[in-house]
Amino acid sequence: MLLLIDLDNTLVDRTAAFKSWAESRFGRSQVAWLVDADGNGYVPREAVAARIAARFGVDEQEILNDLRAGMVDNLRLDPAVATALVAARDAGYVPVVVTNGTVAQQEAKLRRTGLDRLVAGWTISEGAGYRKPDRRIFEAAAAAAGRPLAAAGWMLGDHEENDVGGGVTVGLRTGWVALGREWPAHLGYRPTVVAESCADLLEAVIRLPAPKFGG
Repeated sequence: MLLLIDLDNTLVDRTAAFKSWAESRFGRSQVAWLVDADGNGYVPREAVAARIAARFGVDEQEILNDLRAGMVDNLRLDPAVATALVAARDAGYVPVVVTNGTVAQQEAKLRRTGLDRLVAGWTISEGAGYRKPDRRIFEAAAAAAGRPLAAAGWMLGDHEENDVGGGVTVGLRTGWVALGREWPAHLGYRPTVVAESCADLLEAVIRLPAPKFGG
């Protein structure tokens, strides 16, 4: 069964890595400002680098390079996530990473954490030409894995619209990594499963029976 999984703040704790980078580069007192400027990774890196350069009087290109490479060095893979991925594979799931971002940085994250050895493959928006929640990136990931986008499959992630909404659109069951948040009431869909961490979410997915079809 196909198991599509988001990367940042799902398989890896990008927020923690960014905070570590920010503190090591500019000091603890500046972390809150830098986290706000970063926008949880959704603000374009060029815009973040420009804001940081203006505030601290540093070279913009140097900061841009550091945002793309330095932050990767602070990533760590939770052993519980690794264990859960192995269990999912043993249960018959085919885990494939589906992530927005640049190929160079996202592949660096996969290799830095060892996720490249734990998943069957990955599809990155820059390489695919489409960004989540566009259905075409999910179709590309499924095609690359040689698996259908069927109702027995899953899309797991922390983003309500990119991950859960995108998964719902292509007919997958969905899992949401809540990270202490409440599901937004204004959205007209809900995830199939909710858990606080990726490891817990993977374990919950493995325990659920596959849906039955026909009659």
